[in-house]
Amino acid sequence: MTFSSQSVMMANRAPYTPQSLPEAFYQTATNEGRMRQAAALPEAPVVPDETFREPVMRPPPPVEPEPYRIGVGDRVLLATESAGTTVEELSGLLAAQTQRQGFTVRDDGTISIPDIGQARLAGLTLEEAENELFDVLIANELSPAVALEIAEFNAHKVVVGGAVGSPTVVPITLQPLTLGLAVAAAGGLDVPEPRFATIRIFRNGTLYQIPVDTFEDDADLQNLILRSGDAIFVDLTYDLDKALSYFQQQIDIISLERESRRQAFSELQAEIGFRQAALNERRSNFRTRLELGAEPRDYVYLSGEVASQSRVPLPFDQRASLADVLFESGGFDVTTGNPAHIYVLRPSPDPAEFGAVTAWHLDATNPAAFTLAGRFEMRPDDVVFIEAQPITRWNRTLRQFFPVLINTAQSAVTE
Repeated sequence: MTFSSQSVMMANRAPYTPQSLPEAFYQTATNEGRMRQAAALPEAPVVPDETFREPVMRPPPPVEPEPYRIGVGDRVLLATESAGTTVEELSGLLAAQTQRQGFTVRDDGTISIPDIGQARLAGLTLEEAENELFDVLIANELSPAVALEIAEFNAHKVVVGGAVGSPTVVPITLQPLTLGLAVAAAGGLDVPEPRFATIRIFRNGTLYQIPVDTFEDDADLQNLILRSGDAIFVDLTYDLDKALSYFQQQIDIISLERESRRQAFSELQAEIGFRQAALNERRSNFRTRLELGAEPRDYVYLSGEVASQSRVPLPFDQRASLADVLFESGGFDVTTGNPAHIYVLRPSPDPAEFGAVTAWHLDATNPAAFTLAGRFEMRPDDVVFIEAQPITRWNRTLRQFFPVLINTAQSAVTE
């Protein structure tokens, strides 16, 4: 049948699924991994009661409110603005919003979004982080209409201990954490006589202190903004020894936690390296088998007046057109090949019709008709045949006929 829009549509209806590359070519070696948990906070050390001394008022310098900056260990959640849809649906993941799943900021300050890549969020405000994600999604040709929220605040903390209802670690969230809020989060003050108690604040190697009775009567002191890493201890002993012992324990715990995280991150990097090496080995083995012909492939066969009588492998994970096959194989020489007679021969896939062939005829001298070659999808075992020019057939006949005439003449002369 002649090439036409209808005949091309009929030819393309033949079922065909292109061969896929092995799974190793789609896998990545990245993994969020899980960091070790820090040890539990120690109990406040016990020291004997001592003689009362009037607490000295030495409050920390005021801190200006600043936007929250995302840090290592924070758990972030990405969601689109439309209800019920998450950004993970764009990358083929499970719905993170409904399951409250998201991404943990790793030790290198990044999150890894499958099928998209890495985005560095540590040290950024929410607005700056959304701009960073906007650039990453745009670079991957995905919709940038996403919103970012922090599901778990783990990066910035304040430790509260001593004479409080429940010693605890208070995370710093989007709202500035004040001294009053931190004490309330620890169950409030547990002091029998406020006049004899002191709130001590350890910050960056400097110890500050506020008498409890002054703290309870001064709203400005209650609204003092705390910084990440501050340690608060409510002391009843009127002495610094107990507070300093507590602070030393907290410093030791922080050091152990950091060392544990560094070791876990090192193990994670090693694991990713092993996985990457295994993936590269599987990919290399596949390429080698492909070069040696040990992997099954789908082929299209070229014959007639083509640049090279050959078979052309169909590509992985996509479909090839007649134009792809002709041009990738070097095309054909129009001085010998007849562009008016290009044929595609397709055997019937039905075993009951063994030997049946469907043929399509393309007249490439018509530019409009040749555009259909780019839309005609090839199938395994198709044969592309290009007929020779009439003059080519005549020249070949003469080349075969002249040696016969010469040999006959020589024989006559000899006789």
